[in-house]
Amino acid sequence: MPKLLALAGSTRSGSFNQRLLDVAVEIARGEGAEVTSISLRDLHLPLYDGDLEAQAFPEVADRLRQHFIDADGLLIASPEYNGSVSGVLKNAIDWASRPREGESLVALPAFRGKVAGLMSASISPFGGLRGLLALRQILATVQTIVATEQVLVPFADKAFDGPELTEAMPKQLLPIMVKRVIFLAERLKA
Repeated sequence: MPKLLALAGSTRSGSFNQRLLDVAVEIARGEGAEVTSISLRDLHLPLYDGDLEAQAFPEVADRLRQHFIDADGLLIASPEYNGSVSGVLKNAIDWASRPREGESLVALPAFRGKVAGLMSASISPFGGLRGLLALRQILATVQTIVATEQVLVPFADKAFDGPELTEAMPKQLLPIMVKRVIFLAERLKA
């Protein structure tokens, strides 16, 4: 079974995206995948800065990058901020994509040959669609295969009962997307 890394691009307490990710993680574990779930809020990752990188690559950025490297696949729940991804998620991707000593700019061991499953929960009627379009482009740039299935949860303020996802369509689509990520991660790993 593959190893998956799960993260949400929201750091807000009670985040709908974190709730959605938590449901996806439980599905993945139920399918036998080994899942490491991280909180970007807990990392205290500095904003990407080339000068900071040149002085001393932050240890927290190295740890984050290693989580990506160790994973065969990714589960990412991304809120939509002004039609794109959150700054904290983009910053995490930027740090994880940076080469380390002896690597070329295109090595991308944190992303190349991995698959990502994307999901978004939003109080808008579009469920974060524009943010996922932007995230697909970012991940394609760092050589990540993005599963065609994605899960959108519109009107997220009404789609959960506590930690449980109750909205019918996303509830049906989430296991399909998670199973696709597991399937592709296993094939890419072989």
